[in-house]
Amino acid sequence: MITISLCLIVKNEEQTLDRCLSSVAKLVDEIIIVDTGSTDLTKTIAKKYTEKLYDFKWIQDFAAARNYAFSQATKDYILWLDADDVVKEEDAIRFKVLKDTLDPSVDSVTMKYHLGFDSFGNVTSSNRRNRLVKRSKQFRWIGAVHEYLEVGGTIINSDVAVTHSSIHHDSDRNLNIYEQRYTNGEQFSPRDLYYFANELLDHRMYERAITFYEKFLDTKEGWIEDNISACGKLSDCYHGLNNKQKELESALRSFEYDSPRAEFCCRIGYHFLQKDQINNAIFWYNTATKLERNANSWGFQNLSCSTWLPHLQLCVCYDRIGNYQLAYEHNEEARKYRSDDPSIIQNKTYLESILHKVEENVQGEPL
Repeated sequence: MITISLCLIVKNEEQTLDRCLSSVAKLVDEIIIVDTGSTDLTKTIAKKYTEKLYDFKWIQDFAAARNYAFSQATKDYILWLDADDVVKEEDAIRFKVLKDTLDPSVDSVTMKYHLGFDSFGNVTSSNRRNRLVKRSKQFRWIGAVHEYLEVGGTIINSDVAVTHSSIHHDSDRNLNIYEQRYTNGEQFSPRDLYYFANELLDHRMYERAITFYEKFLDTKEGWIEDNISACGKLSDCYHGLNNKQKELESALRSFEYDSPRAEFCCRIGYHFLQKDQINNAIFWYNTATKLERNANSWGFQNLSCSTWLPHLQLCVCYDRIGNYQLAYEHNEEARKYRSDDPSIIQNKTYLESILHKVEENVQGEPL
């Protein structure tokens, strides 16, 4: 059986660190915690779990801090997490099986990263990350902000998920780092351009964000998933600027990079629904329901768009044109995912009432 070092970098994580470490402590053989300047009880909490607590002077570079943490590890494999991540009980069971059975020839194991949930516990946002890597390969982190782990060799996809459960977020930190680097005249990579644009979008600086998304796409060197995501985020920018035509064009632009994704079909369907072009809306929402979801996709996925959402919207569309049977059937499909959703329950009651009246009228007609 392999051995595992857990590596974290932390700063002022007293609200989340205990939750994170308690969820994974029994799964790993060593815990490495690198503190970049905490002023709260983070270090006190860390010492409950490990003696391997190190200080690292913050130099505005996340990759440097993570690489330092990796350099302290001594076990066969390195698992990395953030302090606001947790391994849920069901995933801890899967993780234990993975640890017991992993072939030592594997260089990296990817795990799902669940980033968002709806009020019914369904995952709404997810991607994959290289999460468990062989220490002897000396894989390195790259990028001062939105850093990534550069890996190679034999990589397998696991069914283990890490769940992101943030309590607080330093909303200006990453933007300020990018602004400083840009002001200093640093040459941005395509990846930097993309993530800088994301930070601008998050701060509702729509016009600047558009500029940097366009710069990113113009390089023609971006990862395909980032290219597709940039089209969606351009749509978000134009939505914020109330430019509906550009919002639609940006969504359609995503088809230049790959076959249609459910997220974009739903976005386009909503555009036509808002314009009361119901048949067009039905086409795009129906398309979303028929697209196969890639469970191993590395890009961000809004899972609502490939599960309940297009069916609920089709219910609305068919109701508007008086096809109550199809409206009911799609509402029932949505109910499979959100059985306690008040709006879906209300739709069910409303449509059953209409269908019952239609049936009574048919039965009452003379032969």
